[in-house]
Amino acid sequence: MVRRRRRSVLLLLLALTVLSPLVLYTRRLSAALNPNQRRDLPGEIVNQGRGVKASKLNALPLETVGSLKEPVGIVFSEESRESASKSTEPDSQEFLLRKAGKHKNRVLSEATAADSARSEDDDLIEQVTSKEGEDDGLATVSVDQQQITTASQQRSASEASSLENVPEQTSMENSLEGNKDGALLDTRIRNIRDLLIKAKVYLGLGAIRANPQYLKDLRQRIREVQKVLGDASKDSDLPKNANEKVKTLEQTLIKGKLMQDDCSVVVKKLRAMLHSAEEQLHAHKKQTVFLTQLAAKTLPKGLHCLPLRLANEYFLLDPSHQQFPNKEKLDDPKLYHYALFSDNILAAAVVVNSTVLNAKHPSHHVFHIVTDRLNYAAMRMWFLSNPPGKATIEVQNIEEFTWLNASYSPVLKQLESQSMIDYYFRTHRANSDSNLKYRNPKYLSILNHLRFYLPEIYPNLHKIVFLDDDVVIKKDLTSLWSIDMKGKVIGVVETCGESFHRFDRYLNFSNPVIVKNFDPHACGWAFGMNVFDLAEWRRQNITEIYHSWQKLNQDRLLWKLGTLPPGLITFWNKTLPLNRSWHVLGLGYNPHVSSRDIERAAVIHYNGNMKPWLEIGLPKFRNYWSAYLDYDQPFLRECNINP
Repeated sequence: MVRRRRRSVLLLLLALTVLSPLVLYTRRLSAALNPNQRRDLPGEIVNQGRGVKASKLNALPLETVGSLKEPVGIVFSEESRESASKSTEPDSQEFLLRKAGKHKNRVLSEATAADSARSEDDDLIEQVTSKEGEDDGLATVSVDQQQITTASQQRSASEASSLENVPEQTSMENSLEGNKDGALLDTRIRNIRDLLIKAKVYLGLGAIRANPQYLKDLRQRIREVQKVLGDASKDSDLPKNANEKVKTLEQTLIKGKLMQDDCSVVVKKLRAMLHSAEEQLHAHKKQTVFLTQLAAKTLPKGLHCLPLRLANEYFLLDPSHQQFPNKEKLDDPKLYHYALFSDNILAAAVVVNSTVLNAKHPSHHVFHIVTDRLNYAAMRMWFLSNPPGKATIEVQNIEEFTWLNASYSPVLKQLESQSMIDYYFRTHRANSDSNLKYRNPKYLSILNHLRFYLPEIYPNLHKIVFLDDDVVIKKDLTSLWSIDMKGKVIGVVETCGESFHRFDRYLNFSNPVIVKNFDPHACGWAFGMNVFDLAEWRRQNITEIYHSWQKLNQDRLLWKLGTLPPGLITFWNKTLPLNRSWHVLGLGYNPHVSSRDIERAAVIHYNGNMKPWLEIGLPKFRNYWSAYLDYDQPFLRECNINP
C-alpha cells in the first residue's frame, strides 16, 4: 500500500515537471506567432523563443503609421545598446544614428535576420539617377557620373537616402532646411534625386502595381517632384514649393513601404535599373564622341561665306594691288621667321594678330603662310585688307611647290592612292577604319605634312618657328631665336605628365621594327609651337629619315596616320625640351586647364575637337582667341561671324 502511494506521488511529480514547461512555452509561442499582435508592430523584428522584447531592438522610438513617419528599422548590436543606455548627453540620439550607419544588417518590415546579407546591394541605388518620363518611362534611368564618383565621399550615413536605409523624413527635412554646417553642397538636390530613384523602384514592384489607386497617386507625386526639380543643379535653383512637394512624395512612399515586404524583389529591381543605366551611359558616350567628331569636321556657314566673299574681292583688285610689301625681308636670316600652314582664314588671322600685338619689335617679324589653291586668293585678300602692322607677310599656294610631288614624297604618294581613300572614307567596305576621327579631310591634306619639308620651302633661312593655326600667342617670342639648340633639330614642350602621352600611345609596339628602335615609355611631345634649327636639319638629313619611315609604313602597320607619330619617329633623340610655359595645350578638349598656366603661357594651343571658332568650343577659353579678331570688319559682318 505504501509502495503504491509512493509510486503515485512520483508519477504526479514527474507529470508536473514535464507538462508545466510545455504549457508555459506554448503560451509564449502562440503570443509570438499571433498575426494580430504582429500587425501592431510594423517596424519590429519578431524574436521567437528568446524571451527578448522586440521594442528593445529599436534604439529610437517608433513612429505611428498615422503620423506618416517611417519607422526606424535599424538593428543594434549589444555594444550599441549598452552605449545607448549609458549616454546622457543631449545629442545622444544623433550619436546613435551615427553608430547605426556602421551597421549594414538592415531589415525590411517583418524581414528575418537572414535577409540582412542582401543589404550590401542597397548601395546600388546611390549609383543611379532619374530620367524624365511617364510610368515605365518613369522607370527609365540614367547614370549621373558626378554622383557616382562623389556620393560615397560627400554623403554621411545619417544623410544617405536609399530604399530602406535611415529615416527618410528626418534626413529629407534636414536637407530641405538647407546646409547649416556648410560641409556639403547642394544636399537638397541630391536627396530629391535619390528619393525619385526610390519612387521609380516602387513603380516596378508587383505588390505596388497590384494597387491601381496607389500606383496612380505615386505617378502623380513623381511628376510633381520632377517638375519642381527641373534642370536645377544647385539648391538655390529650387522653387519655394519644393519642400511641400517632396514631403508629399515621402508620405506616399511610406504608405507604399507597408505594401512591400520582399527585399529580394527590390534588390533585383535595382540591379536591373543599374544595368540599364550603364548601357544607356555607354550608348550616350559613343553618341557624344560621334557628334563631336562630326561637328569638328563641319564647316560653319560663316566660315564658308568668308572665303567666297574675300576671293570675289581679290579678283576685282588691280594686279598691282595684289602684292605684299617688304619682299626683301622674306629671306633675311637675321629676322624672326614663322611658318604657318593653314586653310582657315580666321585661324591664321588670329595667329598673326596675336603674335604682332605681343611683339616688342613687330617690324622684325616675318610670317610665311602656305595654303591650298581653294583658299589662296581669299587668304591673300584678308591680309591685304588687314595688314599685320609693321610685320612682313607672305602667302603662298602649295600648288606652286612643283618639287613636292609623288615621285619625291612617299607620303604624298600614299595620300593620293585609292587604297588610302578607301581605308579611311568608305566605311561600307570591309577594310575601312570605323573610327570616325580618322575620316577627317585634314589627314589626306598635304598641308598637314608640309612641316616635314621646311628646309626645302625656305632654303635661305637658318632657324624658324612653326605655329599651328589653332594657337594664340600671348607673349613676345623673340627669345626663342636665342635658345642654344645644343645640336638638336627641334625644340619641343614634352607632354608625358600622363602615361597615355608616351610613345606607346602613338606607335604600334607589337611591330618588331618599332620595338627594336624605340622606347615605349619615352616622353611624347607636341607640334603646335616648335623651334627648328634648319641648318642642323640639313646637316643630319632629317627629310630623308622621314621618307624612309614613311615608306616602311605604307601598309599603316607602324602607326595609323597623322603627323605626330612620324614626328616622334623622325626626330627621335633630336629634340630639345623647352620650359612648359612656352606651350600650354588642351584648350580644345580639357575644360580643367589651369588659369594660372594660361596666364603664364607664351603660347596656348586649342588642340582637340573643340576649336574656338566652332560652336562646340569651350566657352571659358574662347575669349583668349576672339580678343584678336575685329568683328566690326566688313567681311565678318557680311558673313554674320560674331564672337
